[in-house]
Amino acid sequence: MPDLVGGSTLWVILVLAVVILLPGIFLMIASRYKRCPSDMILVVFGSVGKGQSAICIHGGAKIVWPLIQDCAYMSLTPMTIPIPLQNALSLQNIRINVPSTFTIGISTDQAIMNNAAERLLNLRRQEVEDMAREIIFGQLRLTVASLTIEQINQDRESFLLAIRKNVEPELNKIGLYLINVNITDITDESNYIASIGKKAAAEAVNQAKVDVAGQEKLGSIGEAEAVRERTIKVAQNVAESEKGKKAAEAGQRIYVQQQETAASVGEAEAHREREIKVAQNLAEAVKGKKAAEASQRVYVAGQESEAVKGENIAKASIAKYEADLNVAQAQAKQQGEVARRLAEAEIQKAQYQAEAQRLTAEEVAPQEIQKRMVEIAAEAQAEKSRREAKGQADAILLRYEAEAKGIRQVLESKAQGYANLVNSCGGDARAAGTLLMIEKIEQIVARQVEAIKNLKIDKITVWDSGNGGHDGAGSSTSAFLSSLVKSLPPMQEVAAMAGIELPEYLGRTAEKKEPKPEPPKPAKA
Repeated sequence: MPDLVGGSTLWVILVLAVVILLPGIFLMIASRYKRCPSDMILVVFGSVGKGQSAICIHGGAKIVWPLIQDCAYMSLTPMTIPIPLQNALSLQNIRINVPSTFTIGISTDQAIMNNAAERLLNLRRQEVEDMAREIIFGQLRLTVASLTIEQINQDRESFLLAIRKNVEPELNKIGLYLINVNITDITDESNYIASIGKKAAAEAVNQAKVDVAGQEKLGSIGEAEAVRERTIKVAQNVAESEKGKKAAEAGQRIYVQQQETAASVGEAEAHREREIKVAQNLAEAVKGKKAAEASQRVYVAGQESEAVKGENIAKASIAKYEADLNVAQAQAKQQGEVARRLAEAEIQKAQYQAEAQRLTAEEVAPQEIQKRMVEIAAEAQAEKSRREAKGQADAILLRYEAEAKGIRQVLESKAQGYANLVNSCGGDARAAGTLLMIEKIEQIVARQVEAIKNLKIDKITVWDSGNGGHDGAGSSTSAFLSSLVKSLPPMQEVAAMAGIELPEYLGRTAEKKEPKPEPPKPAKA
């Protein structure tokens, strides 16, 4: 019966746990189920798969797992960026102004969406517009530099295609694509475009004048021919048949020659104009070919440079992602190894504690008590030694502090005495030094006397040449003692070494007389 009751209680607990946990799990899954609106891109990042930094979803929904994943949204709303390009250099080295408006947005293409997730996810709209503006400015200047003003101004469709060809790949690299380009009036500071318009208008007016003159010429020629034919017919009818015949033949010959002359002149003019036009067309063709080749080389070089740059950036990004992946794997491995080692250590620690408790209960308790008593005695002895050492150190410190205090007081008293002495001398430091030197004279003399007082004259042996001294006067011993006394520095010289001049009542040193130069001897005659 108790088993049945215990089993029923366990089933009730399990049922209650399931009833309580299921709603929580459902709510957690519902809260992590993220839906993507049609004007947004859902970016899921974190642990999203090997070799992937993020998953981009346009439309639909996805479960974002807690702890290992997170998500954010990017707006697909287009951005309109005004580009007031000023002083852009064209292929003809003429600076023009190309004011335009670019409409861009984040693309829904999978590759471009991934670029946007990597480079634009946490940027504000203004920061994205500034980045796109810098790219558009550079590529628009490059496009203008590869075209002539005629190509830019007259063939707008080709100009827009060239802009899209240059700008869109660069925008795709950061996750954007070009929706529309609207270019307003193109101007230049040198009025070259206005001059082109004036030139075209003048050419149209001149061509109209030429056409009018040609039609008038044809009318005059027709009228003259009609008059001449009428005159010939009248002459033929009035004159005799032969005369009319001759006149008709003569008129025919004249007419034929005139027509041939006019035909020859027209042929020559047409041939000359044809040669001029052919030469001009050839020159324009060569010029256009050279310009196209130069533009092609510039464009190809620029595209190759951009391709190399893009490849380098891609390689750097791949290397960075691989390094981050390796670091993450190493950290995960390290954390797993640390957790395993910690778990093993905890197991061993628990085993050790259990064994220690068992030993303590059975055998270790008496030894532990004895060990504790020894440790307490040792700690008491150590504390006693520490306190005795501390007392000795404090005594030594106090003695040194007292000695230092005494020395400081002596020095302060000396300094105060010296200051009072200088003040009593009216601020004359040399006079004060002289007074101090006078006080020390007795000690200096005592030192000098002490230096020679222990000499035993009867033990001194002096060796000389037997002439009784240096100058022959007195004995050699007396001369030695005299020179010994003279070797002691006079008091005046000792004071001079200290930078002090003693007063005259203490004596003066004899000045050394320099030998006078002998007068020059008179020259012998």
